[in-house]
This record gives sequence, structure tokens and C-alpha cells, in this order.
Amino acid sequence: MKPKEHFHGSDLEQIEAAYGIKKEDIISFSANVNPLGVSFRLRETLTNHIDAITTYPDREYTSLRTCIADYVQTDYRNIVVGNGSTELISLFIQTARPKKALIIGPTYSEYEREVSMGGGRSHYFSLTEASEFRLDIGALTEELSNNVDLLILCNPNNPTSSVIKKQQMREILDFCKRKSIMVIVDETYVEFAENTEEVTAVPLTAFYNNIVILRGISKFFAAPGLRLGYAICGNRDLLNEINQKKNPWTINSLAAIAGEIMFTDEDYIRQTKDLIQTERKRICSLLEKDPSFHVYQAHANFVLVKIQKKGLTSEDVFDAAIRENLMVRDCSTFPFLNNKYFRFCFMLPEQNDRLMKVLAGLVK
Repeated sequence: MKPKEHFHGSDLEQIEAAYGIKKEDIISFSANVNPLGVSFRLRETLTNHIDAITTYPDREYTSLRTCIADYVQTDYRNIVVGNGSTELISLFIQTARPKKALIIGPTYSEYEREVSMGGGRSHYFSLTEASEFRLDIGALTEELSNNVDLLILCNPNNPTSSVIKKQQMREILDFCKRKSIMVIVDETYVEFAENTEEVTAVPLTAFYNNIVILRGISKFFAAPGLRLGYAICGNRDLLNEINQKKNPWTINSLAAIAGEIMFTDEDYIRQTKDLIQTERKRICSLLEKDPSFHVYQAHANFVLVKIQKKGLTSEDVFDAAIRENLMVRDCSTFPFLNNKYFRFCFMLPEQNDRLMKVLAGLVK
């Protein structure tokens, strides 16, 4: 049976129904979540804090914000927390009230939805296959000249796994500053980058008041169910406006405590980075040897692959993998991509080997 719809990494219940596979048995290469699971320290200690649910959390979340600030190396006053990065995307777009947003794509669809809900229009600037999905700054600035008031980009980008280095980001911010364009940078995957310091724009928030950086704990810390997101911004006036609009206590007491524990679990952070860097290099090297696939340079914990074999589609890859209880992402629903592209994240070595075996079987 072929899948009748395109599944997101969280759609395990739908896949269970469509394929008759128990969701607990599915290894999701689509969700882009850390394969180590939740923080080691969190697993050991969170239950010790159960009594925290008997009181309201600190309305300002000062301890949590201080912990996050230490983790990203900024002032805690530059941090705002929310119920997942989705809430923060919504809040910042509502506050910016863009009439015309430019989104660098292919990318996550939530940005366009939020702009539309605020009465604005979204346009896409396409990363091209010819450039290996690397950003052309000159072409971008030309497009930004057309009455754009908000630029949205994901860095590293999903699904291409490409990055914009810090110096390039400076060029973008300088141009946008002159044009009074606000910039939202989604850094959900930046901690997976081989050299996070070269990619993250957090240090730039000390010099530019037209940038907002979004992050969360769903992917790197493998805790999407806690719904904890945060933003970094050096524009205090904008942050004050955001804090006036957001509802109080959107993060529950246990999630706030869990965040403090996770951000200080140095062993977990180090092991995650080591695992992803090792498997990213190993798996991409294996795929690069197979002419049936073209691998785009990966900087996050996932890789975008183009199928070169005639007659083989991303739907075929999805179907073959899910029959082995392995779920990859069919990328044909992303803007500017088609049914020759799929994406998968790097899991544990033995799980990655299982997926490589499925892919090899498809191109014999």
C-alpha cells in the first residue's frame, strides 16, 4: 500500500492506522529529534521536583531565563520564554505586523501561516538546487528591496540542512537595518552544527536591534512534549511589547525546572554533539559513494537527499522504509522541492545502518 498522504514526523498515529504498524515500533528519521532521548540528568532528577506543581511558577521565569542566558552567553534580560517556539513565532509576528514577509525556502510552513493570520502576505526567496541550496546574499538583497518589512529564515535550514555563517548574517542585518526590515532567525537546529559558534547569530543581538532569534528544546534536547521555547533579542522595547501581549504562566512549573536541568547537563550536550557529528560524517560519506543519490552538505542533524535513479520517487523511499518500521520524510510537499527529494535525521549507529540497508535495496 502506498501512503495516501504526506506524513509529518509527529504523525505516528496516522501512520499506525495507514500501515497497521504500532507507533511504538516506528523509528522516526523524520522528526529530527536527538536519538539519545532526554537529558541524562533530567531523567534522574525531575521526579525530585514534583512538589513544584503545587505552586505557580515565577511569573518572570527569572531563574530559567538566567540559565538559558548562561547557556547561549547573553544577558538574561534578552531572553523571553514561551510555550514552545511556535508560541513565540506567533507573538513576534503579531507584534511586527508585517504587510509583506519574505521567507527563505524551502522551509517550515508555520511561518507563512502566522503571517497570513496577521493579515500579511508571504513571498518566498528560493534557495536553488544549482547552488546546492546555499544562500546568494546579492540575490536576496535585491528581493528585499521590494517593500519587504519582515525577513524570516531558518538557520540551519529545514529541510536543506544548509547554513548561513555569522559574517553573512551581518551583511543581511546591515542591509535590513537600512531598509527598516525586521529579521526572525529560527535556530532550532543550530546546536547540532559542527561549529555552532560560526553559525549562531546570538552574539549579533548585542549590536543589532532588528533581529529576533528563536530556539527550543524539542530537537536537541529531545523534549517536544515539554513545550518550552525561548527567544533572544537585544531590542528591549520590542521585548517589553512582547511581554505585555503574552499570557502569564504559559510554561508550567515542571517544564521550567526541566529546562534549568537540561541546559546545565554538559555530559549530555557533549555526547549529543559527538554522536551527531560522527554519524553525519559516516552516513553522508556512505551515500556519496552511491550514484543513485545526491547528498547536499549537511550542517544540522539531518540531511537532504535527491534521488538520481530514474523511476524511483520519494514516495517509494518512504514506503520501503516504513515497511521496515523506519520513517523518513518525503519532501515533495516543501516549496520548490518535488518527489525526488527526501530527508532523514541521524539516529543511533545501528538504526542508521538499518536505513542504509533499505536505501541500498531500492537501487540494486
